[in-house]
Amino acid sequence: MNNVKSSFSIRDMENLSGIKAHTIRIWEKRYNLFAPERTTTNIRTYSLSSLQKLLNITLLYNNGYKISKIAKLEEAQIPVVVREIVSNNSEKSHAINAFKLAMVNFDQTLFLNTYNSLLSERSFRDIFNEVFIPLLNELGLLWQTDTISPAHEHFISHLIKQKIYINTEKLQLIEPSKKDKIFALFLPENEIHELGLLYLNYEITLRGYKSIYLGQTMPMDSLTDLLKYYDNVHFVSYFTVAPTKEKLISYLDKFSTTLNASNNSKLFVLGHQIQYVTEEELPNTIKIFHSIEQLIATF
Repeated sequence: MNNVKSSFSIRDMENLSGIKAHTIRIWEKRYNLFAPERTTTNIRTYSLSSLQKLLNITLLYNNGYKISKIAKLEEAQIPVVVREIVSNNSEKSHAINAFKLAMVNFDQTLFLNTYNSLLSERSFRDIFNEVFIPLLNELGLLWQTDTISPAHEHFISHLIKQKIYINTEKLQLIEPSKKDKIFALFLPENEIHELGLLYLNYEITLRGYKSIYLGQTMPMDSLTDLLKYYDNVHFVSYFTVAPTKEKLISYLDKFSTTLNASNNSKLFVLGHQIQYVTEEELPNTIKIFHSIEQLIATF
């Protein structure tokens, strides 16, 4: 999985496109839309260009084009019609498919054009919640099933991060209006999955609070420096893979002891790992949240 994936099974094709394998085989046989290679054991394998073509065809098909009409299009016409649809239509399903196409082809231009088309009708917050989150959830499943490679996931995640940075920076030009608490956002040591934390930084800044973004793999001892400057720090973190299940309670206990230096400070935690702890096990200085929406509703 260290190399970019260039050969796809029919199950990969189904996972990425949402078109059932049985239907793909029918389109292949009846309309000659694909020409898969076969392994020595007679198993179909599809190239990256075949996957791109299927995603394009899927977008057209979901947009009302009959498969018989699509089959009559010249090969070079298909991506042209797709780009026209994407540029004129910012519907969620079309956008997600276009973003998948951008990912598969490492096509930054298609990503930006699709995003800007959405932005003409929606706010950044709407795009993130209605399009990016479903896309990322879907990509997470694709990554787990080896349908896409880490290179694909990193490429699309970086572009989404870029949009969060840009929109957050616009807000940071405005002096914080709320002084009752300060937020410090960090990821614990060995934790690098920061996309959710970056978006939380945007939401907190949007609401007029001072937000100090510390980023990935922060040693706990270094966090105490903030308590020397502020006595009302609300630390926020995402536990996606770290601390591990075995070390989770001891980490939180240690953090609680650290927070005792400041009676007004708290720790808010989100992420996959919180499934291994309950509210009853935690001191009142630490609170877990199961979604970004649940956390920001408390502001």
